Amino acid sequence: MSTPIGPTDSSLVPRFAGPATFARLPRIDQVEHADVAVVGVPFDTGVSYRPGARFGPSAIREASRLLRPYHPGLEVAPFERFQVVDGGDIPVNPYSVGDAVETLDQGASEFLDAGTRLVTLGGDHTIALPLLRSLYRKHGPIAMLHFDAHLDTWDTYFGEPYTHGTPFRRAVEEGILDTEAIAHVGTRGPLYGKRDLEDDRRFGFGIVTAADVLRKGVDEISDALRRRIGNRPLYVSVDIDVLDPAHAPGTGTPEAGGITSRELLEMLRGLADLNLVGADVVEVAPAYDHAQITSTAASHVAYDLVSLLALNHAKRVGN
Repeated sequence: MSTPIGPTDSSLVPRFAGPATFARLPRIDQVEHADVAVVGVPFDTGVSYRPGARFGPSAIREASRLLRPYHPGLEVAPFERFQVVDGGDIPVNPYSVGDAVETLDQGASEFLDAGTRLVTLGGDHTIALPLLRSLYRKHGPIAMLHFDAHLDTWDTYFGEPYTHGTPFRRAVEEGILDTEAIAHVGTRGPLYGKRDLEDDRRFGFGIVTAADVLRKGVDEISDALRRRIGNRPLYVSVDIDVLDPAHAPGTGTPEAGGITSRELLEMLRGLADLNLVGADVVEVAPAYDHAQITSTAASHVAYDLVSLLALNHAKRVGN
């Protein structure tokens, strides 16, 4: 295996200079093969309130300039032994949600067929469904941890089946998710009715609220999540609004009473032994951000997810 190409050396090129690829990594056209690719999906046609997440991928990349190559919390240098790249954006139709969903499914499948695992930067949460579809064809039913203020299991919105509030209901209906190993984490805020919770229980979701994280602590929550997931192939979907607006004001549907960025990162690090096969970070809307608070948090979340995939890759290849 050839030596991976890592990020641009910040001792030679200042962090504020040069192309804003994720973590200053090489582009995918600069390497022969990629083990992990960070890709953007600049799409927000599925939102129900404030638009702007189409600009999320570029904002997260810009904020990621300050990321460094060694992760002390996970004791891994994710770019050192495995080739991680910025895979660019998967361009999708901004005028047709259905067409965008199909295009993203095809684009993600091309990466997976080449042996590349994805961390996807949204975009709105609609994109999770086609990403899960592509993984299902490769792995079968997928376990999922969904970090979000909201359940995202509506049936339709204004009669539309594909929105940022419906992806996981569709995924359950299509048999994509392993319903013995799915959970929402960080939920809070008002609902349309008690039926929302009843539907979720019927679908098989466990629910860890933001208040649960506060009262039980991240270690107890992480232990419970690991037991629920086991050795199944796992997808992690992070809506940045899982964070309190104090930590992530730049998002489309903010809710008071959320978890902190520290709590989110520690829960993700608690998943280090699991079989992560893909992940996303969505709903960053930079027009509502302040001083890159939200995009900085999202860049660190994506970095932790890349690091978890690197650990998983090390286990698979026996290193």
